[in-house]
Amino acid sequence: MSHDETTRGGARRGINPDARRPSGLTGSSTRGSGTTRRADAARPRALKKGAWFDLGALTVMCGAIVVGFGPVWGTPGYLLPAVGGTVLGLSIAWLCAWRRWPAVTVAALAIVGYLLFGAVLALPRDAFGGVVPSLTTLQDLLLGAIQGWKAFVTTVPPLYSFPDLAIVPYLMMLLVALVAASIALRVRHASWALLPIMVGLAGVILLGTLETALPVVQGLVIAVVGLLWGGVRAMGARVGTHSISTEQSREATRRLVWYRVRTGAVILGAAAVAAGFAGPALLPDSPRTVLREEIVPPKDLHDFSTPLATFRHYAKDEKETEILRVSGLPENARIRLATLDEYDGVVYDAAGSGGATGVFTRVGQEIVTAAQGDPATIQVTSLAYDDVWVPEVGALTGVTWTGSRAADQGVGTYYNSETETAVTLAGVKPGDTYQLDTLLTTYPSEEELADATVSEVELPDTEKRSLPANVSSKVAQYIGEETDPAAKLFFIRDALEAGGILSSGLEGQPPSRPGHAAERIDNLLEQDDMIGDEEQFAVAFALLARQTGIPARVVMGFEEDEESDRAAGEEWLVRGENVSAWIEVPFEGYGWVPIDVDPDEDTKIQPEPQTQEVPKPPVLQEPEPPEEPEQNKAGSVEDEEQDEADNEGFDWAMLLTIVLAVAIPLALVLLPILLILAHKARRRTRRRTAEELADRFSGGWHEVVDAVTDMGTSVPRSATRREGAGLIATKHEAPGTLMLAHRADATVFSGRQPTQAEVDSFWEEVDTVLGGLRSSVGTRQRIAAALSLRSVRARMAGGRGMRGVLQDLVKRGSKENR
Repeated sequence: MSHDETTRGGARRGINPDARRPSGLTGSSTRGSGTTRRADAARPRALKKGAWFDLGALTVMCGAIVVGFGPVWGTPGYLLPAVGGTVLGLSIAWLCAWRRWPAVTVAALAIVGYLLFGAVLALPRDAFGGVVPSLTTLQDLLLGAIQGWKAFVTTVPPLYSFPDLAIVPYLMMLLVALVAASIALRVRHASWALLPIMVGLAGVILLGTLETALPVVQGLVIAVVGLLWGGVRAMGARVGTHSISTEQSREATRRLVWYRVRTGAVILGAAAVAAGFAGPALLPDSPRTVLREEIVPPKDLHDFSTPLATFRHYAKDEKETEILRVSGLPENARIRLATLDEYDGVVYDAAGSGGATGVFTRVGQEIVTAAQGDPATIQVTSLAYDDVWVPEVGALTGVTWTGSRAADQGVGTYYNSETETAVTLAGVKPGDTYQLDTLLTTYPSEEELADATVSEVELPDTEKRSLPANVSSKVAQYIGEETDPAAKLFFIRDALEAGGILSSGLEGQPPSRPGHAAERIDNLLEQDDMIGDEEQFAVAFALLARQTGIPARVVMGFEEDEESDRAAGEEWLVRGENVSAWIEVPFEGYGWVPIDVDPDEDTKIQPEPQTQEVPKPPVLQEPEPPEEPEQNKAGSVEDEEQDEADNEGFDWAMLLTIVLAVAIPLALVLLPILLILAHKARRRTRRRTAEELADRFSGGWHEVVDAVTDMGTSVPRSATRREGAGLIATKHEAPGTLMLAHRADATVFSGRQPTQAEVDSFWEEVDTVLGGLRSSVGTRQRIAAALSLRSVRARMAGGRGMRGVLQDLVKRGSKENR
């Protein structure tokens, strides 16, 4: 037997026992077979031909994901950031796989690439020349990587009006391509690369809209290409396990691979065609789940004051002031400032909490809506208007800001399509201009509404204590025995008009206090001659209607005079005197319909005559100080009664609150400390009172080990008592531990039962050693050791991990190791 046979268990690989080369092998030496194979296996896959096959398959699957951004973006503008992010991710993954850099380097290079190419691919607006990122670009890229996802799903599509949101498709495709390619080029089981592809497909669906792009094509492309590519890689991994490769075997492998690829492609293609035709017919036609339909944007409209509070300001102080210039409106138009559907007894406000109150979502130059109406383009110029509420008309399909502050106003524009109310965080100020693309509707007549049905809509409830006290009695008085909701609505309207007097407190009008709080509305309703302005009558009308079960909301805006001779489309100069308020009620087949309450403006009450002389305010006389009561004698009955009254007036609830406010935080601080000290005291007692006297010696030694452990000195559990004592004596300069360890060993392993006196003597030595150990450190270290849990964790776990902890918790009463 040759040396090669004895050392390797057979002949050398590639050489027959008779030293002749087997037929079929190529090359001149063993390097041409096994060595060459091993050298080829050592090369990174990124440099092999198969890498281009991997990158090509991943590119096709990533392209299928990119298509899903189409409906939510609205234009092909998403292709540059999405495709650019895909190419960047694949390139970084290939480079790192070629150089075999670790994951930390891959992550760092991905961050650098994201920031470096983010300007040209996603945010060219603030970049130098649209290519080199500026400080503003870098800041937007970093913030957008965190905040952009929320803004993406809380903005009304299409999103092309918000170029900063291009960060989302750019970053998402960068991550998907980077992770998938890194797995494909580095991991043996490359099929795991399909996992980030599937995550990317789910992500683009969740970030999209209910409107689909090409869902069947997307799914089939990813399924067919993914299965083919995964099958080829799995077969390549099996073939790659052979250590010898001949020309004939390589040729046979190539033929087998292409045969399986062709066969698989035909089978999967036929299945894809069948699924494409049969799938839509067999699967239920249910809407898909997208995040923007589930997430309510965190925009709290209560941060803005209700515009209804400014009603009297427009009607009285700005009566002749030109507020807005509007063109493109039909005749007898209305301009809406805000729809208000929540009353708290103080103000009527916009809820925006979902349902019938809608939600405020960020919008741009185009707004997708299901509303019906005649399209119109309205041009608006602010002359003296200054507020966050955007004056608008109809159901908006787009808002285009054209003034000098257009960029800031466009970024912060929010719209509630349910209430047809818009706000801009930048505010509308004098000199601002904008264009409204809207749908205008023609409302039904009162005769048509009388035969219509009031829709059942849930609006925010008002607490009973926040309602005006006269609402219930007035409702019963106005509607009588009527049961039809539409009839009840018009009965209330007619009663308010018949008994009301319209007055804003102007010269020549009866006095009228401003505001629409519950007290003001209650005062309005209890008077025989109800004096108020449209703000107060609209609020009273809505509250009375809500009391009968009719959903009603208040709208504030501007309304053109009926006697105006302005033709449709002509410019309208809106003045403060045009301010108005009305209510809206939903009717089946018509939607929300405006209904006015218009009391007679003729004064039924003559205003008080005004004189030129200004009356002087009356001078109030200071009241005489009260006479001091006679001093009662000490111990009198009156003193006792006074003391009892003082005791009865003592605020015990306040005292209890103070005690709890102090005791609870103090208990939270002291409770963990007390629990730790109690546990260690109980542990010491268990050790000193163990059933067997020999175990009390073991417990005493454990007490010393736990003490030094809490001081920061770890004693290995595998160490003997003498080894542990040597470590403690060296670390803490406590030679007494050596004597203690010898005595514990002598007693535990002697085989005899010690006496109680020996136990007491041993524990006295333990206490002496512990005292010396604690005196060797400072006060702060002693306190820290007393509260430390190192010994508890070490004793419970015992080096056995969580399983050891659980076992010790179950067997807490068991004896400690000797």
